[in-house]
Amino acid sequence: MSKHFFGDTAVLLGRSLRHIARSPDTIITTAIMPIAMMLMFVYVFGGAIKTGSDSYVNYMLPGILLITVASGIAYTAFRLFMDMKGGIFERFQSMPIARSSVLWAHVLTSLVANVISLVVVVLVALLMGFRSAAGAPAWLAVAGILILFTLALTWIAVIPGLSAKTMEGASAFSYPLIFLPFLSSAFVPTDTMPGPVRVFAEYQPVTSIVNAIRNLFTQQPVGTDIWIALAWCVGILIVAFAFAMNTYRRRTA
Repeated sequence: MSKHFFGDTAVLLGRSLRHIARSPDTIITTAIMPIAMMLMFVYVFGGAIKTGSDSYVNYMLPGILLITVASGIAYTAFRLFMDMKGGIFERFQSMPIARSSVLWAHVLTSLVANVISLVVVVLVALLMGFRSAAGAPAWLAVAGILILFTLALTWIAVIPGLSAKTMEGASAFSYPLIFLPFLSSAFVPTDTMPGPVRVFAEYQPVTSIVNAIRNLFTQQPVGTDIWIALAWCVGILIVAFAFAMNTYRRRTA
């Protein structure tokens, strides 16, 4: 059964990746908005924001990376919605393939597309002056956190992709996720925020993820932030996966 599942997922993943290759504008569009934000914050607002960091682009890059993922997973919901409306899921159900392989192909496609977008954003950040003395283990840890975060948000994206009634509704869910880093330590220290906003910012998942990535980049002690970040990512992933699979079973019953 596992061999059947992996083989079917690989075939369907190839199908989805071919669609991405024929329409690279989705990856370009995903990267453009975070890059535009990075340019605006660094060159327009960066001089007025006091972060205690020598370079504002170094300070804000972790938050921009999370925004890149949040904007990229909207396309996952969109592609799922179009497959549902186009009857592709019903066609696949009539074939002797593992049912969950259809969803996993979309999720892995999202992961590949988002990794490419993240690499593009990091390259632009390097051109803007981002520098990190972090070694390979730290970079691998950052990559692991971002992959977990991408998988967690992608499984969230699966839910509206399967259940939305309109194309706009399928992708609109990503807007709050894109906005969430602005209410965190991504762009300014949380101690500059008013009371209630500060409490929310300090205890929401994005802050711990941003802090963990930032400390890894700057070779600072990560403390408990990395464990809190991993707990948030894994917890969201498990809950989103369960809800997504339940939604998929109901839609294809």
